Amino acid sequence: MTRIIGGRVGGLRLRTPSGSGTRPTSDRVREALFSRLEHLGVVQGAAVLDLYAGSGALGLEAASRGASSVLLVESDRAAAAVARKNAGLTGIPGISVRTATVERALGSAAPAPFDLVFIDPPYDIGEEVLESVLGALVTQHWLSERALVVVERSARSPEPRWPAALEHEGERRYGETKIWFAGVREPDDVA
Repeated sequence: MTRIIGGRVGGLRLRTPSGSGTRPTSDRVREALFSRLEHLGVVQGAAVLDLYAGSGALGLEAASRGASSVLLVESDRAAAAVARKNAGLTGIPGISVRTATVERALGSAAPAPFDLVFIDPPYDIGEEVLESVLGALVTQHWLSERALVVVERSARSPEPRWPAALEHEGERRYGETKIWFAGVREPDDVA
């Protein structure tokens, strides 16, 4: 069972999509991830983008912990409906769900820049697709000047190929899950 770990609606049980099309981040990994993010001071007041959102657990956890707005992007209609229902269960304003592929959603200019971006694609998404998604975040101006990008993959996956505008800022391994962090480089540092 998936639940919100902390914050305003900590303990709230979330619905999860049926089938094997989504792979929710475990409570243990989410708890460790958000402990780090709160230590970095990047959640409170942040505009959050959750790509490949599934049930919305990552974005909704951020909302519960004080994010100012959350956009959940999920291509599967049934999963997006579950995410929408979960968002409603929180009672927190400022959460929206977009039913679209990540590539389509990022294909146009951002509605506003985001401070915190979660990318938790299905493990079978290739490295080339992930590289394209990371590039679109930069070229379509989806990232604020202080944005942090968090990528969750299988521990067997290689480090993402970061575009020049993003700088690797660390990684953590939790069992079979690996999380990479990247921040926006200062404009003078981009080669």
